Amino acid sequence: MPKKERQAPKPRERDYGPADRQLLESDAAQLFEVAISEIGIDAADERVVDGGPWRAAFEILVSLGLLAPDSAGDRYLARDPAGSQAQVVAPLGQRGAELIAESSRWANAFGALSQTWRRSPVAAHGPFTELRDSTAIVKFLQEAADDATFEVITAQPQTGRGLDQLMASAEKEIEALERGVAIRTLYQHAARRNSATHKYVRLVTQKGAEVRTLDEFFNRLIVFDRALAVIPGAAGTSTAVVIREPSVVAYLVDVFERAWERSRPFSNQESDTMRDIAGEQRAMTIRMLIQGYADPASSKRLGVSPRTFAGYVADLKMEFDAETRFQLGYYMGQRGITGDDPAELKDSQNPAQK
Repeated sequence: MPKKERQAPKPRERDYGPADRQLLESDAAQLFEVAISEIGIDAADERVVDGGPWRAAFEILVSLGLLAPDSAGDRYLARDPAGSQAQVVAPLGQRGAELIAESSRWANAFGALSQTWRRSPVAAHGPFTELRDSTAIVKFLQEAADDATFEVITAQPQTGRGLDQLMASAEKEIEALERGVAIRTLYQHAARRNSATHKYVRLVTQKGAEVRTLDEFFNRLIVFDRALAVIPGAAGTSTAVVIREPSVVAYLVDVFERAWERSRPFSNQESDTMRDIAGEQRAMTIRMLIQGYADPASSKRLGVSPRTFAGYVADLKMEFDAETRFQLGYYMGQRGITGDDPAELKDSQNPAQK
């Protein structure tokens, strides 16, 4: 094999990056196999001299100590990679640990500044901020939950909360509960039929959260430390409004407290309580019918699917021996049923039997 003037690189300390690793996995790996099979490789071999196809591979193998000159210095022999591994991997691991620690310190520094910024009305150029895009809303809520110091109150409609979302919410709430933040959540009665919600409630109540249900319709509301409230925007679920105005936040807290007083503990599954809840839902179904709401709107206000709401109406038809909704309305009108009092449904009799 023709040879050229020997120009062998010298081993040296250097920083190794992704390009070096890729070279080691490709050409350098092939050259290493050749050096093993041929019991070394001559420094003047045309494949590894300047301009040769394996020159870069040769240089990195020498640099890593995977090829070392023999006693005469004319031929490079393969060496055990175990001795060279620590030379590269240990410094990378050390630098990685240092970078992770430093990034954490930077995150903490920015977190403290962000917390100060979010609590200031200056952040929103006023007491109200509109958030657009679901990702931005979720990020804001997570940061606000992390900043909460003593209380989070939440009113959640039943629809749109699957198991994954509930479990993610439970994880964040448990973190807050463990640092002493009180959490109260209000659902509609329909949530009691949802297995995912039962799992969520079991997890958070074990850590001290309180969860209750209510019959009447309400929209989503979250209040952090009685200083910052988040409500849906007018454009739908993809927008939200952040409220920092103290008087408006206090008003929303009062609305929540009044609803909370009328609500029933989620964990209460006694027969009397469940009977009362059923009566409240049936009374609201009657109000929706009397007020002329369409089924989709009525089901949303009850927090149930349109199919379930249709089942409620079918039960009322059977109770009042009505074949149509018109007949149902007529029979209820005859008996003075308004839906304003759940007791109206107690001991109800078929109007044909009166």
